[in-house]
Amino acid sequence: MKAADAIAALGADPVKAAEMAQYHKVDRPYLGVANPDIDAHVKDWRAAVDLDTRIALARDLWDNNIHEARIAAAKLLTQARIRPDDRAAWDLIASWVPEFDGWAIADHASIAGQKRLVADPSRLDQVESWTRSDHMWTRRAALVMTLPWTKQNHPKPAELAARERVLGWAASYTTDHAWFIQKAIGWWLRELSKHDPDRVRAFVADHAAAMKPFAVKEALRQLMS
Repeated sequence: MKAADAIAALGADPVKAAEMAQYHKVDRPYLGVANPDIDAHVKDWRAAVDLDTRIALARDLWDNNIHEARIAAAKLLTQARIRPDDRAAWDLIASWVPEFDGWAIADHASIAGQKRLVADPSRLDQVESWTRSDHMWTRRAALVMTLPWTKQNHPKPAELAARERVLGWAASYTTDHAWFIQKAIGWWLRELSKHDPDRVRAFVADHAAAMKPFAVKEALRQLMS
């Protein structure tokens, strides 16, 4: 399957495309195709091709730089179990990170990345290097891709260690007042508060003075309801 054929299959709605361009405020082509329609196409493509072809298609769709094509590329690689789970899918997702330039595509690609990190947590070593990037979206991706470590009620020792590792990254971000960084800190803590509220309270007690008030409010939102 060629990327051009996949993009043609997605279709286009010029009116909705213009609305999406105005909403996302990122300078790239838009087709005006809704996420459920992309999901339906991706489901068919995943069933029709083998893993190598799927990775190649995802790479080509991403390189087209069309909004919906990049969303579809990420969705093609969003899968809990990929066999064999060699580095090809992860490496492709990681190669996209420096090109993140808006929350929508970044979040879809990060969901794909979450699955690959859970499959092989040793990849957190690479993610840690992103926390020192000059690129804001790369730094943010380190938190969004590690959201699965907020979700355990009774984490195993390795899961707890990974959680504390990411909380260390979040702590180092608290003085970075970029809106999307502060939002990501609040998001990570809010999700963790559903499973370990005491740890979130401790983090906020230690770091609230450095954080933006809206990030503190986001972190504690589940605990104040």
